[in-house]
Amino acid sequence: MVKRQKLALPLGVAISLVALAGCSSAPEPAADVTLSVQDYFSGDGAAIADEVYNACAAEVGVKIDVTHAPSDGYQTKLLQQISSRTLPDVAMVEGAQVPNNAQTGAYAVLTDYGIDGAGIPDGALGYGKLDGKLYAIAPVVNSIALFYRTDLLEAAGLTPPTTWDELMADAAALTKGDQYGFAFSAPATNEGTWQYLPFLWSNGGDETDIQSPQAAEALQYLTDMVKKGYVSQSVLTWGQNDLTEQFVAGNAAMMINGPWIFSALAKAPDLKWGTVSIPTPDGGPTVAPLGGEAFTLPLNADADRMKISAKLLGCIVGPEGQKGFAKNGSGVPTISDVATEALATYPNLAAFAETIQTARSRTEKLGVDWPNTSIAIYTAIQLALTGQETPEKALEIGAQEIGKG
Repeated sequence: MVKRQKLALPLGVAISLVALAGCSSAPEPAADVTLSVQDYFSGDGAAIADEVYNACAAEVGVKIDVTHAPSDGYQTKLLQQISSRTLPDVAMVEGAQVPNNAQTGAYAVLTDYGIDGAGIPDGALGYGKLDGKLYAIAPVVNSIALFYRTDLLEAAGLTPPTTWDELMADAAALTKGDQYGFAFSAPATNEGTWQYLPFLWSNGGDETDIQSPQAAEALQYLTDMVKKGYVSQSVLTWGQNDLTEQFVAGNAAMMINGPWIFSALAKAPDLKWGTVSIPTPDGGPTVAPLGGEAFTLPLNADADRMKISAKLLGCIVGPEGQKGFAKNGSGVPTISDVATEALATYPNLAAFAETIQTARSRTEKLGVDWPNTSIAIYTAIQLALTGQETPEKALEIGAQEIGKG
């Protein structure tokens, strides 16, 4: 089963420690200071975050007031807080929203407070940048990879695919009865765009020109998968949670998904599965989108309070904070030593650790223009996979959506 398995690169080659804002020194007196922290974690994620925040508060020598806001409408809440100047001292934001929020001038440039992200891969560092300035850092990041049912591949005499041709052939061989060989998310949402990007980018395409031959070829590949019956038509409405259910039920032998589903897969102890990087046209490195939550330092008129808040933020995104956030194995830490520890505990993160070396942010090139481009892409996906238009025409129609927002 290792014939076509990719090996994870040593993260220490590409990632080093973040320069932190005084987190390694003894806490300075900050008597009676209570700092506010806001995120959209819930359940186990909120419990893990609370452990990190409390440890960092003790490290810095402050009290904290934590708000776990609902994930639905969180970006709207942040924009309202930006408008009313009521942001917390430390605010979490979904990475793709960093440019939109940073352009308002609400966030401090982190390098002004000694947090420069030195040693983090450019793609991961770009996750928190706008116009070359660093406004946010993610303690852990994630991406997507190919999950496969080891029992089903072994029964068919197959090994995990690394090229598009191999993925197509394996999907064909694994399609039988109610079982589809492959599954991916293609709804008319950002999830659909998110899962198309590795095929676009790894084929040499670019979000700055979604009508390129490379973009059409990538969409044609996925369209052919559906047309040939190797992928269910239902992927047009399936989100990533739906994929997980189909995978566990044995209705999909392979799927594209992320490490956040590890806990769901663990609830099926008899399930045998593995992960590899998403196949590329020639088996080269996968270029996939980065996901995860980043932390920002909202501007405050109180200079002294800003300095203390920066220390808290530095700790949250620093080594100890990353160890805490990596506890459930749902993301890869961006600091080398912490990442190595996480891989030892969660070996199924290896494919994601490898992918992250060449992954990048969805907003890296387009910044605030990304949301409309995402709409254009998932509009084209829907048109092509339903057979309403050729991939070329679908992308042309999708591109017309850009600029309408």
